[in-house]
Amino acid sequence: MKWIFSLFCLQIFAYEAILTDIEGTTTSISFVRDTLFPYAKEHMRDFIEKNQSNLEVQRLLGEVQAISHSQNLEEVITTLYTWMDQDQKITPLKVLQGMLWEEGYERGDFYGHIYEDALDKFIEWQGENLSLYVYSSGSIHAQKLLFSHTQFGDLTPLFSGFFDTTIGKKKDISSYLAIAKAIGCKAEEILFLSDSIDEINAAIAAGMKSILLVREGENSDTLLPFVSTFQEIDLQSSSRSDLP
Repeated sequence: MKWIFSLFCLQIFAYEAILTDIEGTTTSISFVRDTLFPYAKEHMRDFIEKNQSNLEVQRLLGEVQAISHSQNLEEVITTLYTWMDQDQKITPLKVLQGMLWEEGYERGDFYGHIYEDALDKFIEWQGENLSLYVYSSGSIHAQKLLFSHTQFGDLTPLFSGFFDTTIGKKKDISSYLAIAKAIGCKAEEILFLSDSIDEINAAIAAGMKSILLVREGENSDTLLPFVSTFQEIDLQSSSRSDLP
């Protein structure tokens, strides 16, 4: 009977999937802030003017116009630059940035940065038949671009799926419930990794287990479980029922 009970507990708390953030988690914040964002600001106007006849670009510009009540293309472009300055997580902006970054990746202007400890764990977890997913405020297109153009080559085959703000904002509990439903797992069977305390709290409230990544000492005074690298993540201890 004791053996049966132990097996039952193992099933309850075993993970089926790992859900990870990107910026500050798998990828250096400096890469996003010092490479991707400045590149988008430098090239956004030229990109829009060159591609404004593209139907997808037109659709996205229309969304920007509807949200901001802009009157013309110049006001739409000004709005995009304002949103970039404010680091707004607004979907049409993120999609346009992703399209723009694609040109940069394909020209070899930069490569997607991935921490080696994250890659090592992804390979290990995939070998243990865990499904890996990404959830980032950057568009799904931008996520795939980053992971397919890394210093280690194309890493997209490691992942079973990608999620962005089209499924919900990253600080909303409902977003994590929607992701669990999309994955086909119970929330408690998913481990979420992020460098954002607000995101971690939302995932925990949705029923997920979560671990905070503290890459450069920020948020190290939190009471939440945290690690500095992926190598410190122990799936057995992080699945204990006494953790948040």
